Amino acid sequence: MNAWHNILRLFIIKASHWFMLVMPIVVLFYNDNGLGMQDVFILQAVYSISIVVLEIPSGFFADALGRKNTLVIGTILGFFGFLTYSLTSGFWGFLVAEVVLGFGQSMISGADSALLYDSLLSEKRENSYVKYEGRMVSLGNFAEAFAGIIGGLLATVSLRTPYFAQTLVALAAVPAALTLFEPKVHEIKLKLGFSEVIKVVKYSLVDNVQLRWNIIFSSIVGASTLSMAWFVQPWFMSIGLPKGMFGVMWTLLNLSVGITALYAYRIERMFGMKFTLWATVVLLSLGFFWVAGSKSIWGFVPLFIFYLVRGIATPVLKDYINRHSNSNVRATVLSVRNFAIRIIFSIAGPIYGWATDRLSLSAALTIAGLVLVVLSAISLLFLMRSVKRIA
Repeated sequence: MNAWHNILRLFIIKASHWFMLVMPIVVLFYNDNGLGMQDVFILQAVYSISIVVLEIPSGFFADALGRKNTLVIGTILGFFGFLTYSLTSGFWGFLVAEVVLGFGQSMISGADSALLYDSLLSEKRENSYVKYEGRMVSLGNFAEAFAGIIGGLLATVSLRTPYFAQTLVALAAVPAALTLFEPKVHEIKLKLGFSEVIKVVKYSLVDNVQLRWNIIFSSIVGASTLSMAWFVQPWFMSIGLPKGMFGVMWTLLNLSVGITALYAYRIERMFGMKFTLWATVVLLSLGFFWVAGSKSIWGFVPLFIFYLVRGIATPVLKDYINRHSNSNVRATVLSVRNFAIRIIFSIAGPIYGWATDRLSLSAALTIAGLVLVVLSAISLLFLMRSVKRIA
């Protein structure tokens, strides 16, 4: 079998993973089942913690069990997670579903890219890896965007219909994973033990000062943009946006991220590191405050600005981390960043949910904006100081 056999199946797995029919109406679904915003953020915190538990160990599982076997486990867990959502109707059933989905996400993340690389390496085509990885990322972004329209339309039948459909989408990834093949690559693969992982974490957050502050700043920004994603639907509801338009607006927001991400490096080269990072802090923070004060459709202006900046920030901040990472630990360093994002969100998310339920949506958005301003500004000042010190 050639590499293209695996590539096609990895595309199917990627598309099924990001073709999220439920996202445009997930908060409506929760509310319809008696959950408040505090419950919503608690569920997402549980999902984040579930990912965190296996974020770094999942790389070891992929090495020890094989990338194909790990992907099979991940896709099966994804199917059962959405099946659980489809058949339950309360907080505890949804909590079980989020744990299963979090574990499944951990098993897929990283293993898919590793299998792609090894598949190309087995045919001495590893130089094509960036091209195919880029196509996988693009496929995921556009799948997520267009799933929003379909999910919104399915929700007009019932709010549970998108979940039944999502279960079938997740099921499609299982045979794709089962028919992958493990490429035979004649090289010694390093298996990270616990002590080695600790060394990489220490290198990332203690020894390498610039890398430390890049990771901290990137994690704060990443957790904040993740929080905004969970504020979007309550804000739609607050301005009385028709249910059928939820999917359309969700699609447009995700497309805006994908479009600016394509030009992120050009923008960064044009304005430079310092301006780009400070502009990110200012514009994202203003996005929170502006949306918090918007009670009409004009609030879409700051919301789109927020998502456009998010599209620039995500690849640029990852690039800064890559620049200061050694190639042999790059994947683990990025896992440390993802780990930090999930930890921050797990702490902040339930607080934002409590503020939404007990105070108001505007108050919660304002609090989120203040958290972003304070934490990102402090970490960015330390980052700039470390750059000057090394220079």
